[in-house]
Amino acid sequence: MYANHINESRFEKIPVKLFPTSRDASRYIAGEIASLIRQRQSEGRSCVLGLATGSSPVTVYEELVRLHREEGLTFRNVIAFNLDEYWPMEPQALQSYHRFMKEHLFNLIDIPKGNIHIPDGTIPRNEIERYCCDYEELIRRAGGIDLQILGIGRTGHIGFNEPGSPAISRTRLIYLDSITRADAASDFFGEENVPLRAITMGIGTIMDARRIILMAWGEDKAKIIRDAVEGPCTEQVPASHLQRHPNCIVVLDDAASAELTRIKTPWLVGPCDWNENRLVRRAVVWLCKKVGKSILKLEDRDYTDHGMHDLISEKGPAYAINIRVFNELQHTITGWPGGKPNADDSTRPERAAPFPKRVLVFSPHPDDDVICMGGTLIRLVDQGHEVHVAYQTSGNIAVFDDDAVRFLDFVRDLTIAKGFFNKELESYIESSISFLQKKNPTQLDTKDILLVKSLIRRGEAKAACRFMGIPLNRIHFLDMPFYQTGLVKKKKIGSEDIALIVEILQKIKPHQVYAAGDLSDPHGTHRACLDAIVQALAQLQNEQWMQNCRVWLYRGAWQEWDIADVDMAVPLSPSELMKKRRAIFKHQSQKDRPLFPGPDSREFWQRAEARNRATAELYNSLGMAEYEAIEVFKRYRL
Repeated sequence: MYANHINESRFEKIPVKLFPTSRDASRYIAGEIASLIRQRQSEGRSCVLGLATGSSPVTVYEELVRLHREEGLTFRNVIAFNLDEYWPMEPQALQSYHRFMKEHLFNLIDIPKGNIHIPDGTIPRNEIERYCCDYEELIRRAGGIDLQILGIGRTGHIGFNEPGSPAISRTRLIYLDSITRADAASDFFGEENVPLRAITMGIGTIMDARRIILMAWGEDKAKIIRDAVEGPCTEQVPASHLQRHPNCIVVLDDAASAELTRIKTPWLVGPCDWNENRLVRRAVVWLCKKVGKSILKLEDRDYTDHGMHDLISEKGPAYAINIRVFNELQHTITGWPGGKPNADDSTRPERAAPFPKRVLVFSPHPDDDVICMGGTLIRLVDQGHEVHVAYQTSGNIAVFDDDAVRFLDFVRDLTIAKGFFNKELESYIESSISFLQKKNPTQLDTKDILLVKSLIRRGEAKAACRFMGIPLNRIHFLDMPFYQTGLVKKKKIGSEDIALIVEILQKIKPHQVYAAGDLSDPHGTHRACLDAIVQALAQLQNEQWMQNCRVWLYRGAWQEWDIADVDMAVPLSPSELMKKRRAIFKHQSQKDRPLFPGPDSREFWQRAEARNRATAELYNSLGMAEYEAIEVFKRYRL
């Protein structure tokens, strides 16, 4: 992207290392940990590690386990101190960090049990202060932490040091921020079950480590990473204290780096390669927002006053750049997402032929299709295309227990009314209702309850498709195995998951595929589902029908595509937007208050409409036609 790399990181107050994927980044971190362990072994010394929990370090631990099993890395000289633990928390609880560390690392390597230290969530309240002092003393006696690895929360917390934590703080009991508790809600089956407090190493404890690696993956971490790395050092962003550490590095995947100046607005950093069309489009859109003008009103001085001298000199004058970008954006807009028959398609995002097309829409959960691209789905059906929807997972963990009881009651009343009731069915319903009524808030559902909840989500998906005009024989429920854990935490994508995607692709042989490209999904299901689709498409890329298939990525309920990345924009009329809303309403178990709403407390239909209207307003502000709402897509190329 850059013609000159000398100044590209000048806005960053902590060294940052970028990798294409979180797996690549995790291997790098694991490699550094392994090198330090081996170095200490060669010196006959212990290696003291500060370890983190959460989703970020999971792949790091997987790589360490692989190095242990396949390359003989021993952990016999390692002393480990974990950052934090919820309080109160039993060590065997599903959400316990004791359990997390054993399952992901400690039970899979040869570290001596006496060398493992994790804050104890069962300590009585009146003993916690003494316990925390003792924890600090254990670290001191071990010689201090050689390498501390960290994740980062949306509040900027490291460990559980929430905004306001002083730089000199030590291990202590703290209250969790409401945002942190909301982010943890899915692990606890509801925010009301998340502990209010936690024991955590302090900022001062962390800063005492001789080396620190902070890792972050995914788009949802991009903004807080920018604040921590480029913003002021402040207690309101606890991770920003790392700017003062002499030996700290931030390791990011591409998605988490998206808000850094050198990535988002590289023309502010130094010379750019303006031969990249997407970069020119991104710069022009940014400039329009900055100066409050539409594209065709930009002048040479607007460009030169905002760090784009090179763009004007290479591609200018302003009018030439403006016309080019305006036409590019104008050509993304189409009312025919499946292609307009018998029309000149040279400047349209989709081909005119064949018509009608076979369309396959992949939906990670049973409502992502209507939430994210409901208007386009309606348009495709109304324009005569053969539209199929494949629901990749059951979505059963996102159903409230009282909804399950309500449906069980319905089945009982219906079968009694029709005279179909029998002792076996009575026993099944009564035992299921009894279980739900007595169930602990963090207790796992039985297979029978998961089946009931799956059928609830399945029925809602059918209702939404029926409302949009999609016949039942074009609705496919894949129930991918990776999802079937009963937990928010899922298994890895495996060959069985990919085989299901390959099978339905081969069966339908679509001309268009739509898939969720929203990697900000806080539960990771979207990311896993897209990974399975990408691997399936790679397997099939030499099939003859694939040569005439285009893949379009939509975004979910958490984030929208940057307009510079948009390849197709489908405008919606007020009546289509209302029809989309009504289709979303068919998912009644997710209405009013979804079980796992993520960081946005609004209902899904509210998020979707706000996002679609904001996109339309942006197009309008750039000088395009004014629409009620717009859904946008990015083309994926193998």
